[in-house]
Amino acid sequence: MTLVLAAHGTRDARGEAVLRDLAGAVGARRPGHRVHLAYLEISRPLLSGALPDLPGPVTIVPLLLAGGYHVHVDLPEIVSRTRPDARVARPLGPHPLLSAALARRLTEAGLRPDDAVVLAAAGSSDPAALADVRAQARLLSVRLGRPVTAAFAASGTPALPRHWDRRTALASYLLAPGFFHTRLQDSGAALVSDPIGADPGLAALIWRRYDDVQRARKCQPTHHHDRMTSTRPAG
Repeated sequence: MTLVLAAHGTRDARGEAVLRDLAGAVGARRPGHRVHLAYLEISRPLLSGALPDLPGPVTIVPLLLAGGYHVHVDLPEIVSRTRPDARVARPLGPHPLLSAALARRLTEAGLRPDDAVVLAAAGSSDPAALADVRAQARLLSVRLGRPVTAAFAASGTPALPRHWDRRTALASYLLAPGFFHTRLQDSGAALVSDPIGADPGLAALIWRRYDDVQRARKCQPTHHHDRMTSTRPAG
């Protein structure tokens, strides 16, 4: 089996380094498995160039926190064109393991008991992707035992405020540093957590998504072209 981590891509060298660290953490959890990191655009290696040469069976886990264009259009097009036998897992979020990782990052950043908390994401034009982020905000609220709202740095409502009425902590719903994390840092919020990064809980979640695909593979006929897994298993 080959696990491919499909990241968006970034022009920020720090972001690429964090994603390489994450791939290393994923591989360390199951040393007998092949783990490859590739990108949908911008960074190298590109997924479209890497997929044809990888030994199979291939399972792709998108390093994407919610649905949207890259999950529903871009990634399926690349797979159908370059590796139609590959299986693709669902995106990473929402999930309680992400809530645990977000809570750790907030604690490291100095979260106070009376801080308002906002889950800050890049955003999307896809309503389903925005709904995924709001669902993650509800999971984080349960984890922290306080209200958590969602806000978006680019596309989606509500947008990040320009002025804050009270001391607010932004939980960065991002995997790695880059353009959007810089935007969060420039938002004027009192506290901005680091991106999730190479968190052990995230590495565990990636393997859960991989395992979901393997269970589905055993239950589905193999004579059709493999498609993106559409089930949404609990946990």
